[in-house]
Amino acid sequence: MTDAARAAPGPIARRMLGATGLAITELGLGTAPLGNLYQPVGDDIARATLAAARSAGMNHIDTAPHYGRGLSERRVGDAIRAAPDMVLSTKVGRLLHPDRSVVDDRLRDGFRSPMPFAARYDYSHDGILRSHEDSLQRLGLASVDILYVHDIGRVTHGDAHERYWAQLTTGGGLRALERLRDEGTIAGFGIGVNEVDACHDVMRAAKLDAILLAGRYTLLEQGALDRLLPACAAAGTSIVVGGPYNSGILATGTGRRGPCRYDYGPAPATVVDRVAAIEATCARHGVPLPAAALAFVLAHPQVAGVIPGIASPEQVARTVALYHHPIPAALWQELRATGLIRADAPVPADMDRARGARAATEPHRRHAASARANPPR
Repeated sequence: MTDAARAAPGPIARRMLGATGLAITELGLGTAPLGNLYQPVGDDIARATLAAARSAGMNHIDTAPHYGRGLSERRVGDAIRAAPDMVLSTKVGRLLHPDRSVVDDRLRDGFRSPMPFAARYDYSHDGILRSHEDSLQRLGLASVDILYVHDIGRVTHGDAHERYWAQLTTGGGLRALERLRDEGTIAGFGIGVNEVDACHDVMRAAKLDAILLAGRYTLLEQGALDRLLPACAAAGTSIVVGGPYNSGILATGTGRRGPCRYDYGPAPATVVDRVAAIEATCARHGVPLPAAALAFVLAHPQVAGVIPGIASPEQVARTVALYHHPIPAALWQELRATGLIRADAPVPADMDRARGARAATEPHRRHAASARANPPR
């Protein structure tokens, strides 16, 4: 949504997701918090959060087996089973196995979930197909729209990366996803990662409909402009931005008590200082920092949507209000002028100018088309 459109709150705009034929709302729902990420969320709050998202007009929900070891998928499926208009993505690459040692909801792998399972990575042909089928069982649904290969990459897997990469490529994992897409079982597939290099690797091996990119294209980080976003434009691959707040610091700002969170851990001083400068610039223009964070990523034409993690109905309402918050063009000009965002990063004001230019030339195009259709006699 452009700055001009934000000044008049209304429905959440929609964009096409790659070549899938799916139109998703620019603002969607990330459900890691509903898998009890870092802290418990009650079943009643989870249900109310999902209902609030639907009522607010969101049609795009993302989940994963990893989120609470199946808890998020169970909650999402129960909430949207009678909502065929929702676009649902989940992930493959981890299989969940029963684990009798899980008897409480103490923190494990970042989640406070009581679900008695342990995850094992499996990117093979049969592992991908089983992961898909297991997700359908947990969701209680007959189908999902999009499957993302979750957390493939050298940074994530270290010394085990080559083994998992072989499973995905020569081991047939990508072939299984292509089969599911070709058969129409899913509308499309991609990868869900926070590593830019992994995106390039997989794009060389398969045609991806979308990439769920967590934390690597944000108001704070724009390295994806160098190669990834141009490569996605050339391939027709959409980007869905996850982690638009870089794990929290762009949502909370730097004035909170306790450590600021960045990239799943405490933020280093250099990051805190940079965010503080961005935050101060936003304050001078009367714009909440997280509103600028959402608007910034949506200004890139390759971005189909953004899915912040949301844990309550109140957060749904607050996030929708941030999405609609008017943002003056002067904010983007100052952020560019001070080097706080890259000069080549698209901003909403650029989209307004481009649409204005298209609108100005449209009458000339219509006149030319009419002249070709009705030449003088």
